[in-house]
Amino acid sequence: MADAAKPLPSDGKEGSNGGEANIAAWLYGVEDIRLLPAPTAPELGPHDVRVRVKAVGICGSDVHFYKHMRIADFVVRAPMIIGHESAGVVLEVGAAVTRCQPGDAVAMEPGRGCLATAAACAHCAGGQGRYNLCRDMQFFATPPVHGSLANEVIHPDFLCFPLPPSVSLEEGAMCEPLSVAVHACRRALAPGPALLPFTHPSDSPSPSPFASEPSLSGLHVAVVGAGPIGLLVAMTARALGATAVAIADVSAERVGFAQEVLGGGEEKGSGGGCGFKVLQMEAGATPEANAARLLEACAGTIHVTMDCVGITATMRTALHATSAGGRVVLIGMGETAPEMSLPIPSAVGVALREVDIVGVFRYCHTYDVCVSLRRDKRVNVKPLITHRYGFSQEDVEAAFRVSARGGKAVKVMFKL
Repeated sequence: MADAAKPLPSDGKEGSNGGEANIAAWLYGVEDIRLLPAPTAPELGPHDVRVRVKAVGICGSDVHFYKHMRIADFVVRAPMIIGHESAGVVLEVGAAVTRCQPGDAVAMEPGRGCLATAAACAHCAGGQGRYNLCRDMQFFATPPVHGSLANEVIHPDFLCFPLPPSVSLEEGAMCEPLSVAVHACRRALAPGPALLPFTHPSDSPSPSPFASEPSLSGLHVAVVGAGPIGLLVAMTARALGATAVAIADVSAERVGFAQEVLGGGEEKGSGGGCGFKVLQMEAGATPEANAARLLEACAGTIHVTMDCVGITATMRTALHATSAGGRVVLIGMGETAPEMSLPIPSAVGVALREVDIVGVFRYCHTYDVCVSLRRDKRVNVKPLITHRYGFSQEDVEAAFRVSARGGKAVKVMFKL
């Protein structure tokens, strides 16, 4: 566990919100978050957007930094502004910005690779466009990059996505976890969509080639883990055409919540498509037994299994459950050991049944799809927001305590 970070000097600059200081939530040490002024640039670059932040959700990674000051090799060594699931209202735009204007509500994609630079890497612009794999990624609240739980932030225009009137700011903030689900559904496809070189939105009026959404039409999908990401993956799979979706968890509380949320209709889950099967797994059951229950729920065939937990037991369940020629998508990163022991060469393993294993790291080219899914009422994220807090010192401390406890807290949201 890292030592508590040491204070950074403030530059004393004020924000643009009526001359008031730009207040942000700074992570100083383990379970030590303080609301303090944050620096803000007085002038914008040509492609910059100044956003008054209005909604920020707490992610599991935020909680992990809050409790441990690190995630794997990402260590908080100095005070860091937390938060990356965010939306707000545009205050000011740079001279070259055309995609949004002051007063627009926008969702902010939190990760910026080197794609907007002249020397963009192969992942960003070398014919792949998978900028989520960029080694120089700057991502909100991933040290040493500051996050977005602040009164205002400055963000590149191509990462600000205008929201239609039918999509609220809270729903805009939920585009971030929903993006993980959309990207997972893309990764579930073989060979998947072709990714093209990045084109800055301001350079071309044509729609992004990545604006199209994947189709899971006719596929049976199993989801292991009924936390926020698992629920969003199940909703998204159904919205994108899956004909059978089963979701399972060992937690009775999570299973109960999943049964309530995935009940069908606009206010529960998503509209149209198949129904859901929600299963409670036994913690002591074998992977084979849990896999058999998932297969039964999906009429004996599972084309894709989404592991939203990411530990050895759930990956073994996923491999046993997935039918020959299918795909296991590893989304969760819950395993604390450096290695997993998985059935690779055996008759139920990967090689002899040609079961693919693919990983998911964040996402790319998803926000337009997320806005579309919510605008068209095909995925409803609102029931996942179980707790709401304001933006005072007391509120921030309480919100992180509640989110860290888990239980009935699924998505905790700040309203700034």
